[in-house]
Amino acid sequence: MRISRPSTEDGTATGRRGVMLALATVGFAVNFWAWALLSPLGPLFKDSLGLSAFQEALLVAVPVVVGSVGRIPVGALTDRFGGRVMFPLVSAVTIVPVLFLGLVGHSSLVALLVGGFFLGVGGTAFAVGVPFVNAWFPPERRGLAIGVFGAGMGGTAVSALTTVKLVDASGLETPFLVTAAVLAVYAVVSALVLRDAPGRAVPDQSMGRRLADTARLPITWQASALYAVAFGGFVAFSVYLPAYLKTAYGLTQADAANRMAGFVLLAVLMRPVGGWLSDRVGPVRVLTTCLAVVTVCAVVLAFTPPLAPLGTVAFLAMAAALGAGSGAVFALVALLAPANKVGAVTGVVGAAGGLGGFVPPLVMGALYGAFSSYALGLAALAVVALASLLFTSTAVRRAVHAHSATGE
Repeated sequence: MRISRPSTEDGTATGRRGVMLALATVGFAVNFWAWALLSPLGPLFKDSLGLSAFQEALLVAVPVVVGSVGRIPVGALTDRFGGRVMFPLVSAVTIVPVLFLGLVGHSSLVALLVGGFFLGVGGTAFAVGVPFVNAWFPPERRGLAIGVFGAGMGGTAVSALTTVKLVDASGLETPFLVTAAVLAVYAVVSALVLRDAPGRAVPDQSMGRRLADTARLPITWQASALYAVAFGGFVAFSVYLPAYLKTAYGLTQADAANRMAGFVLLAVLMRPVGGWLSDRVGPVRVLTTCLAVVTVCAVVLAFTPPLAPLGTVAFLAMAAALGAGSGAVFALVALLAPANKVGAVTGVVGAAGGLGGFVPPLVMGALYGAFSSYALGLAALAVVALASLLFTSTAVRRAVHAHSATGE
């Protein structure tokens, strides 16, 4: 392992940290905006192409699973080449499927699935940003810094708020063309401005060896399990909530998209709060509280309460808990993962989170098709959240205590 000489601690270094964090967060948001383009249009494609509930769920879930699995190699590549290379590269590659979907790929389910598959590249930006930001900040500030970066998942809210409106105003191609242009601008700016941290730990092993070593770290699987519930729950609701609200509550497409945006925005705002709290009271306490809230809210929503006020309160409380919990998971990673493996660990954990968001929409669509009810899917979420709460308060708590005792 090569270690670059650390930079001096002064006002200039602090200012550079802020600039790098801001650019990384914008890059995450822009790529997530692109990654989420198909979700608000799911009901439109369902009607225009005559899709079943399962086909609609598959359409919005494919970018999620590809973006999730892709984080594993992208995270490892970021450990080696750094965010200065990987952020512009991921952004530029994502332009291709965005233009394909906007110009020619929206006329059939097969074309949409092909475009959605490659659109998943945008979702890998998360595995670029976490190790990039982690290297720029000292340990006592990483929870907040990574939480702020994680707020870039608000790109999904930008998609929810703008996509349908742009389609209604100017045609189906417009949101894709706008997003492609923003990606192009960011790719150029990030290539010119981004710099990797002077003290960044650069691995000298092969990717295969590093991934094998990463797989042997307990934190990899502990954080993966928790992120699959916290961020996976966020992704599942953000991609499927418009279809769910339209079907279960009879909302219009625009109203459902706006409510989904509110859910996403609250989760985004709470993510840095979760990281900040983790820096102060520890990630275990934050995670146990968040998972308890998710359990209760899932039970309430399983009964399909009226949206005003109980259903709305439950959705918003769940959004806040999932956002804060997602921030706490990566505060846990920053605490327990070796510095030169943060990218590789992030890739695996990020993949688990995305895959955690891939399965629920498919299950919800299938269960609704079979029983005309979402209750079983939400009850399953409550059970999973409760099991995660017990896991956090036992195995994860012991791992944190052991780390604190040894300092390793």
